[in-house]
Amino acid sequence: MSVQKGKKLQVNKKEKKAEYFEKLYKLLLEYNRILIVLCDNIGSSHMQKIRRELRGQAVLLMGKNTMIRKVLRLHIDQHPEWETLIPWITGNIGLVFTNDPDLIKIRDICLATKVPAAAKAGIKAPADVIVPKGITTLEPTKTSFLQALNIASKINRGTIEILQDVHLIKKGDKVGSSESTLLQMLDIRPFEYGLQMIAVYDEGSAMDASFIDLSDDVILSKFLVGIGNVASLSMGLHFPCLASFPHVVMNGFKNLLSVALGTEYEFKQAEIFKQMLANPGAYASATPAVSATTATISEPEPEPQVEEEEADGLEFDLFG
Repeated sequence: MSVQKGKKLQVNKKEKKAEYFEKLYKLLLEYNRILIVLCDNIGSSHMQKIRRELRGQAVLLMGKNTMIRKVLRLHIDQHPEWETLIPWITGNIGLVFTNDPDLIKIRDICLATKVPAAAKAGIKAPADVIVPKGITTLEPTKTSFLQALNIASKINRGTIEILQDVHLIKKGDKVGSSESTLLQMLDIRPFEYGLQMIAVYDEGSAMDASFIDLSDDVILSKFLVGIGNVASLSMGLHFPCLASFPHVVMNGFKNLLSVALGTEYEFKQAEIFKQMLANPGAYASATPAVSATTATISEPEPEPQVEEEEADGLEFDLFG
């Protein structure tokens, strides 16, 4: 009988494994976006609550890392883009499948569901723990326990009063047995546990989860910084490229304008500048006017600085 039961268990395990492989493969084919989440310290009831919140928008799938990697590797020949997922399959992770282009919304749903948890001895504290001052429910016999933790206290009307806020545990430190016992006696559950975002897979590319928060403005600013660096290198090496072309044209225009202003040579774009030099009064409104009251100022703004500002504004206008 025991041999038959053992065979049945093996058959059941193989069937469940085959079902899981098929389910994961179908999800990988059906959905183009995946959020990889860390699921440490999350119970089954908490996980069910998260699944309910995601219903209709995403599918949360848990499983052994070895099984997930095996499914990915079995189909890499047909789907080479899945190989980018393999390095992220480490730790106690889950996969959130979705086709919603708004990954920030799905991420927020996953992270919003958190539950309070006690500080168990031996775990690393995910946050600082501060015991507030005030009257507690502890009996006077517990004063020696507080003294061992260097917590100032006094007996007030048959209970213990903590005299000042105590920074009991620092973030990243291991929770000691004494600290854990004290928090249990005070009925303090200082930590909150929920899903933590690790990575995101979007249509063939897997990247760190922080990339979700990159807005179009941030991406554009980084792109412009890169173009500026390329243009600077091109100008320094005297090697022309598309990024440096506007600067080359502007420098050439400045040289031609300098020649035109110093000689009788004329061209259409230089006419306005020649007119400004010939009759500066007619263009006074285009330059910062000097009021009569500025004559009484002992230290007026230096004239060369005004000229530099005008030149910079002119160069920007020409490019705009």
